[in-house]
Amino acid sequence: MEAITEKNAKRANGFLMLVIVVLIFVVCAILLIGGINTEDTGILYFLIPLLIIGFVSFGGFMIVQPNESRVLILFGKYNGTVRESGFWWVNPFTTKRKVSLRIHNFNSEKIKVNDLHGNPIEIAAVIVWRVIDSARAIFDVQNYEQFVAIQSETAIRGLAMEYAYDSSEEDKFSLRGNPQEIADQLKKLVQSRLEVAGVEIIESRISHLAYAPEIAQAMLRRQQAQAVVAARTKIVEGAVGMVDMALKALSEQHIVDLDNERKATMVNNLMVALVSEVQAQPVINAGSLY
Repeated sequence: MEAITEKNAKRANGFLMLVIVVLIFVVCAILLIGGINTEDTGILYFLIPLLIIGFVSFGGFMIVQPNESRVLILFGKYNGTVRESGFWWVNPFTTKRKVSLRIHNFNSEKIKVNDLHGNPIEIAAVIVWRVIDSARAIFDVQNYEQFVAIQSETAIRGLAMEYAYDSSEEDKFSLRGNPQEIADQLKKLVQSRLEVAGVEIIESRISHLAYAPEIAQAMLRRQQAQAVVAARTKIVEGAVGMVDMALKALSEQHIVDLDNERKATMVNNLMVALVSEVQAQPVINAGSLY
C-alpha cells in the first residue's frame, strides 16, 4: 500500500483570481463588440479561447471554513491539502474532498461482553477524536468516520475482556475500581488502531458499566457479602487490638492479677461486646463480695 502523508497544496488568493477572471470576460466583451462593428471574424480565434479559459477558471474557486481542510486530487493523484481558512483558487481540474478537522464525539452502544472472569457485563464508552492527517483519512481507509466507530467498539470489547469487572486484590486493576487507569489504557488501545487513519484520540472514558441483567442480582448479593466480610475483618482486627491493649494495661498497672482461665473468660466477654451487632448487656457478678 502506498504511504501517503499530508502536504500543502499550491493555491492562489481567490479574490485576486476573481479580478483576473472578471478582466478576462471584460476583454472578451470588448473583442466581441469590436468584431461586430468591424465585421472581423478573425477576432473569434482570440475570443473563444478566452471564454473557455474564463469559464473553466470558475471551477478553481473554493471556500475553506475554519477547522476544515480540502484534499485536492488531480487525475487520480494526490495534489496536496489546503488547511488555511479563506477564499482560494486552485487548479480547476482538481477534485476537492472536504475533511472536518473539528473535534468529534463517538458514543458507543452498550456492548455485552464477558470480562476476565467470564462474567457477562454491559459496557459503553465515549471516544473524543479529531483528524490530524487529512490525506491518510481520505486515502488509507474507505470511510474514516465508520472506521473510527468500528475500531473503537472493537477496542472497548477487547479491553473489557482483559480486566475483571471488580477485583478484591488491591494490586490488580478492575473496570470498576480503577476508572482512570482503564480510561488511559482504552485511549492507548484505540489510538494504536486509528493511527493508520490519521486520527488522534483526545480523550476516552467509560460511560456505562454494569453486570448483565441475568446475573445482576446474584452479583449484587456477592458484592454485599464481600462488603460484610471486609467490614467484619476490620472489626475483628480492631477488637483484637483493643483486647490486647486492655490486658497489657491491667497487667502493667497491677490492677488485677488474672490466671489463664480468667484471661480467657475476659477475652471472650470483650470480644462478644466489641464484635456483636447488638448492644451488650453487662452482668454484674457479686458472688465474690460475700
